[in-house]
Amino acid sequence: MQRMIIERLGHRGDGIAPGPVYVPGTLPGEEVEGDVLNGAMAAPKIVTPSENRVKAPCRHAKSCGGCQLQHASDGFVEEWKTDVVRRALVAQGLDAPIRGCHTSPARSRRRASFSARRTKKGALAGFHRKGSDVVVEVPDCQLVSPKLAGAIPMVQDLAVLGASRKGELSVLVTDSPLGLDISVTGGKPIDTDLRSALGELGRKYGLSRITWDDESLTRMPPYQTFGSAQVTPPPGAFLQATPDGEQTLLDAVQEALGDVKHIADLFAGCGTFALPLAQQTRVHAVEGSRAMMLALDHGWRNAQGLKHVTFEARDLFRNPLLPDELKRFDGVVIDPPRAGAEAQCEQLAAARVPKIAFVSCNPVTFARDALILVQAGYRLNWVQVVDQFRWSTHVELAASFTLEK
Repeated sequence: MQRMIIERLGHRGDGIAPGPVYVPGTLPGEEVEGDVLNGAMAAPKIVTPSENRVKAPCRHAKSCGGCQLQHASDGFVEEWKTDVVRRALVAQGLDAPIRGCHTSPARSRRRASFSARRTKKGALAGFHRKGSDVVVEVPDCQLVSPKLAGAIPMVQDLAVLGASRKGELSVLVTDSPLGLDISVTGGKPIDTDLRSALGELGRKYGLSRITWDDESLTRMPPYQTFGSAQVTPPPGAFLQATPDGEQTLLDAVQEALGDVKHIADLFAGCGTFALPLAQQTRVHAVEGSRAMMLALDHGWRNAQGLKHVTFEARDLFRNPLLPDELKRFDGVVIDPPRAGAEAQCEQLAAARVPKIAFVSCNPVTFARDALILVQAGYRLNWVQVVDQFRWSTHVELAASFTLEK
């Protein structure tokens, strides 16, 4: 049995004591006691709690692996996530005003991936237990929207219909105005009987679409609203986690771009930014998935009052837009995945586009890419931290770059 003081939080949310010793569920400044094995204290006793420790709002917090930071106050988490961004910038020698952290409300996540297994008595559905592949039920989850929380019985029924006794079903559930949009992987191959049973289940629960591996059964096309456009994304396509977080990022992007006249939206997805921006300016959207580009284009063509939107299906990692292609734009939105956009930022730097709105879900790769732009003469004006993944260690941000004369 050892006693030690927690010095800081690691990037996975564990407290770190000297050694280092990793101590889950702890906060900086806390004195803890427990057995240490292989550099970890798996079951710590909190001897002296931090003033930032709070009672977890969810009764499943100790068992469910969906959240890592429910034991910390909102103010502490916001400051910690802001500091994650600050430290990533400092590591690259960068400095910029950070506007604090905007956190999405509890019970506002509009999509979640549930796990489900068949049992002797039926099925079990929920999230994985911390540090294991055991599925735990979360009937009153405080993270997802009420509609998603209410989808657990439907997920269990899916497992009864199509999961093997030894396998695990992964069920991605997305809220849409016409009913939940369901995408299932890990089940048995679809056949006539399963197809018929899925159709019955869709009618029973009022689902808009069920996609089983690559086959979709659609009652009513599920759509998401981007600006004035309604878009039906391909099954499993990227979507911002909460409407609140999406709006915060959009507000930041619009502020960063100002009154530009022609925008390139890089890694555009299904039009999260491109379609709202098209209410004021022409947009060229670029995304690696042709299916997502076609969904964006269909949404634009059926909306009213939007400026001209063009699209291009293109792998921006292997084939970034080049300076000659970028010079016709006076503003760029870039929202890459976690790997960042090093190759594309090198081309942006060479093209010297006047304004760049940068959205990122990884502060480390953002800082790396931001350095490329700053070294080419751009000013990093500000960074807005956005927390759509409440109580998790995930950090997002939006930032403004302008070319210095």
